[in-house]
Amino acid sequence: MRLTIAAVGRLKGGPEGELVADYAARAGAAGRALGLGPVQVAEVDERKARDAEAQGARLLSMIPEGAAAVALDERGKLLDSPGLARLIADFRDAGRGETVFLIGGADGHTEALRSRADRLLSFGPMVWPHMLARAMLAEQLYRAVTILAGSPYHRS
Repeated sequence: MRLTIAAVGRLKGGPEGELVADYAARAGAAGRALGLGPVQVAEVDERKARDAEAQGARLLSMIPEGAAAVALDERGKLLDSPGLARLIADFRDAGRGETVFLIGGADGHTEALRSRADRLLSFGPMVWPHMLARAMLAEQLYRAVTILAGSPYHRS
């Protein structure tokens, strides 16, 4: 099952971009034997989609037919890392070919996007810049894969 991070905003390199690329590569490599990966990133350029409605429409268009969608939203459910691993495994085991994790812009997600999402996931009540949310999500995807693989990374 492919894992995609679809996010509003563009990373232009720098430490956050390096973290996302590193954790995405690690998750893809570790997940291969589990039927998970690769992990890819898709971006919505804020200059071409300036408001939440346009951004939401672009994000919705990035969800392939039959894919699971998980929207990062402050109103979402808090999960621990094993819970995220179980969620990913459940989507995989249900035959979903892809799970798309959606990170909105400054105004968050539209109601249409939240309604389409299979799950709303929160990193807590604080609001995070899209570049840090992406890095945190990429690390959590790697952590979830290692949990499913029985690797000691999660305990480190």
